[in-house]
Parts: sequence; C-alpha cells; structure tokens
Amino acid sequence: MKTLLKNLGIIFGTTLLIISCSDDNENDNVEKESYQTTIKMTDAPIDNANVEAVFITVSDVKVDGNSVEGFSKTTFDLSALVNGQTKTLGNLQMEAGTYSNIELVLDYANDMDGNSPGCYVEMADGTKDKIEASSSTVNITDSFEVFATNTNEIIIDFDLRKTIKEEQGTLESDFDFVTLSELSAGIRTVNKETTGEISGTVNDSQNTSDKIVVYAYEKGTYNAEVETQGQGESNIRFANAVTSAEVGGINNSYSLNFLAEGEYELIFASYTQDGTEFYFNSQLEVESTTGLDLGAINITSALQLSANVTVIGTASL
Repeated sequence: MKTLLKNLGIIFGTTLLIISCSDDNENDNVEKESYQTTIKMTDAPIDNANVEAVFITVSDVKVDGNSVEGFSKTTFDLSALVNGQTKTLGNLQMEAGTYSNIELVLDYANDMDGNSPGCYVEMADGTKDKIEASSSTVNITDSFEVFATNTNEIIIDFDLRKTIKEEQGTLESDFDFVTLSELSAGIRTVNKETTGEISGTVNDSQNTSDKIVVYAYEKGTYNAEVETQGQGESNIRFANAVTSAEVGGINNSYSLNFLAEGEYELIFASYTQDGTEFYFNSQLEVESTTGLDLGAINITSALQLSANVTVIGTASL
C-alpha cells in the first residue's frame, strides 16, 4: 500500500511539473511575440530665413542595439519634414513593451552618393555649410512604447530649432550641431498611436510681428523668465518646449503634431526680422476665438484639436 501511494505521488508530482513547464512555455511564447514596428522621422522648423534646407545623412538606426530592418544609408532634408510630414527609416519586429534607447549613426563626411559633406546646412544662395557633432552616434534616451499590434509607428522628432546653432560674431553664416548632450535632448520619440494634434490660425491684425512661432509646453512647465532667455552651452531659447510650429501661409496657420497624451499650454512668440535673421521680440498675449483655455489643453490619442487665436498685444516679461 505504501509503495502504491509513493508511486501515485511520483506520478502526480511529475504531472504537475509537466503542466507547470507547459504553462511557463506558453507564457514565454506570449512574452516573446513581436510586432511590426515602423520607425519614422519628423522635424520642427529652424528659426532662420536664410536657411534653405538642412540635410543629414543617416548610416544606421539602432533600437536597443538592433539595426532597423530594411534601412540603408540615406540623405534627406530634415527641414522639409514639418507640419506632420515624415520620412520612413525602416521596420523592426519588436516585442510589446517600453523602450528607451535609439541610436542614430550619422555620416558627417559623405552623403548616400559619396559626395561631401554628409550633413550640412544649405543656404538660400546654394552654398553648403558642413555641420557635425563630437560623435557620429547620437543616443536618444527618450522612451517610447510598442503595443501588441502591427500598426506601431515610432516617430523620431528631430527638432532643428534645438539641435542646430549658428555661431555668432562671424561675417558669414556658420552653423553646427549643438553639444552632444543637447543634441540628444533635442530629439524626442513617441508612438503615433498615443498622439494628438493641435492646429489653428493666428489673427495678428495689429501686425505685431514679422514672424510668429507657437510653442507647446507640458502644462505647468513654462517659465517665461527662463524660457525666453538662451539656455545651456548653445544658448537655446524656449529649450523646454515639447515642439513648435511657425505660423505661415495665406491663413496664418500652424500645426503642432505628434503630441503625446497629456495637458499642454501654448505660448505664442513674436520675432522681428533684420536682414535674413529673425530675433526674438516678445511673448504675445492672445485669446482663443472659441473660448478654449490655452493654458490647459487636454490631448488624447487621435484628437485633432483646433485652437484659433487673436493677438491682443505683447506681454511684458
């Protein structure tokens, strides 16, 4: 009888072990399932009328150390990727989860056709000004999430306003990338599925500005005394804005794209033109034409919100 019970115990224990291992294997398979993920790039505009284009050459794109599938060395005009325009860099099969490491490998010397330079600012007169940073690899530490769906689009927002600087005190325009740490901080990543958009028009009947730029800040993060002054080694103004857009076109319109879910406040800034350069003048006082609270705009995924405003004056800082 004892032998029988002992044998039954062994059989029962072995069965439980097999079931447990089977469950573990099933869980492992679920956790390791991967999803088609597209990597795309967009841009926020640069504040210089004399800049015709900003070309960069990307030789590799890595996510957590893995190169993006189907990507080959490419050269493209970043400054053209505004108002929601994007360029597809390639695809990866990625497990669902949060990621926080994208590497862009830039070629400063040669473009995709072997011509020099690889990264440069093209001026309105056609001249090229080579730009480079202290390292060819730019680490983007902003986190993003991949969902259990094959429609993931990861947007890399390469904000030219934060990442390109012009050397002052020279007779000719001399551009370069900002410091490597500022360059990394000037690039954000987000899954398009969790983003919304704010667009609208600006009525400036008082002609307060030669140019108006709209900045989107996370609610409660804007400090006028700090943001309207240049910050960091590269003297970046409005450095903590999530993104920005220039007001332009026949209708004086703007579009702030790929905003992650959350609450935002909009800041409207006036710029004065001197020759080909634009200089910050003042923050503008505006009011919504529809009663929208411009200091607390709630963005949810797929939301396309209209925020039309009228300029009523300039703000004293």
